[in-house]
Amino acid sequence: MNFRECDLPGIGRKFVLQTRSGDKLAIIVHDDGRRELYHFEYDDPDQSISMVTLDDDEARYISAIIGGVTYKPRSLESIEVALDDLIIEWYRLEPGFSCVGRTIGELDIRARSGVTIIAVIEKNHTKHISPGPELRLPADCLIVAAGEREQHKQFRHILRNGCG
Repeated sequence: MNFRECDLPGIGRKFVLQTRSGDKLAIIVHDDGRRELYHFEYDDPDQSISMVTLDDDEARYISAIIGGVTYKPRSLESIEVALDDLIIEWYRLEPGFSCVGRTIGELDIRARSGVTIIAVIEKNHTKHISPGPELRLPADCLIVAAGEREQHKQFRHILRNGCG
């Protein structure tokens, strides 16, 4: 995969990727939150063949779908996704963990570990995408978190031991 990004002064930021399958995609994230996605011809990589415009909520929901937050194939449940040093991992919150019933803010997760919680999916399938510090972590939920390897190690410690 080939990936480039650049600033678009007064507009936002542009990301261009060439996939392993040969597709070329361009994504423009506007400063007002809109996203534009462009798909290009195989034979003429300068010719756009489709374009989609998304508002901020739509873009976040689609990224959750693509990123595997809303549905993860069973065969991938124990696989981590790595992007350079950034690792996205899925954690099942066991009922005996000390953090069960506490809020993300009470646990001070980001400050203590450096990990960002991307989503929390409850046992009843309620999804909390980009949850705030007020979210209480229920038992048996699935937590999707992003961070570096050492940060994940500290995050696992916080999940098991809470504030201690």
